[in-house]
Amino acid sequence: MHLSIDGVGKTYRGGTVALRDVHLDLKPGVLGLLGPNGAGKSTLMRILATITRATTGRVLWNGEDVAKRPTALRSVLGYLPQDFGVYPNLSALEFLEYLAAVKGVPGAVARRRIDELLEMVNLTEARKRPLGGYSGGMKQRVGIAQALLNDPRLLIVDEPTVGLDPEERVRFRNLLTELSGERIVILSTHIVSDVEATAGEIAVIAKGRLLVHTSPEELLRTVAGRVFEWVVPSEEVAAAKERWLVSATVRRSDGVHLRIVADAAPHPHASRLEPTLEDAYLDQVRRAA
Repeated sequence: MHLSIDGVGKTYRGGTVALRDVHLDLKPGVLGLLGPNGAGKSTLMRILATITRATTGRVLWNGEDVAKRPTALRSVLGYLPQDFGVYPNLSALEFLEYLAAVKGVPGAVARRRIDELLEMVNLTEARKRPLGGYSGGMKQRVGIAQALLNDPRLLIVDEPTVGLDPEERVRFRNLLTELSGERIVILSTHIVSDVEATAGEIAVIAKGRLLVHTSPEELLRTVAGRVFEWVVPSEEVAAAKERWLVSATVRRSDGVHLRIVADAAPHPHASRLEPTLEDAYLDQVRRAA
């Protein structure tokens, strides 16, 4: 099982460039695709899901060009888009039965699979309620269930934890980890903690360009020895943010504790800290900017 993204670029009408020469080679496991809003993540996900065609480059699934033979990938694809919508008058059960039929899942298999998935996303008791009455988080859970209906080999989830409460988010992270052994999972998000909890590989994208594709450990090494804590008065926070990359601020009785990523200590009284993935990710995006 192999997904190859070979020099993929996308330019929309009017000349807007969404992606530039993206190269990735993926095998089973979880890839965390990190990037700010507007970075090109969703465009790349739509290309991989065969919804949008790349302007340049190609996507290969087990050596086959998906633009020429999309059916081979679609039959083993699970996709949760960022703007996932539902039919409000259908219940979750009816909606999933309909999508299972669209995906060609046999009736008996579909019924068993739907029961398992509704239990998995904690919607068994609400399965007969109209989706129009669901909260945002509940609709997102239905979206997660539909992406898994055909037991996909390639699972693409775009900002999947938006609208989920902390308990649901942990449940979904655990689910991704469990699924990753037998399939390629691409988790596209701007939430670093989701990637930190699930991904074995990380790709950072900004302004349509792939900045880095590596392991979490290697990404952390890029900021080793370059993260500092410095305590300043409130009135100096704005000036510090203008000069340095401030990844976090905490207000305490002795002042504002700034977490700063810099090549040298911002002040003689600043102390070094252990880096986090958030520090490393922000540093990559800042350098690209």
